[in-house]
Amino acid sequence: MLNSNDKRIKLTLIRSLFGRLRVHRQCVNGLGLRCMHQSVEIAATPENMGMVRKAAFMLKVEEV
Repeated sequence: MLNSNDKRIKLTLIRSLFGRLRVHRQCVNGLGLRCMHQSVEIAATPENMGMVRKAAFMLKVEEV
């Protein structure tokens, strides 16, 4: 359950998943992104931030 003071981030997939390492594709899929230019809003938990850091070169990250 999210509290009202939890940080949230908006992620947008800006690079293709084709030809990427399997772990990078899995991290992006785990964050809820499936196709190019799709955006999702997620909680900035340590688990999610680890996945964002691993695939940061494919993502645009914004604070919400």
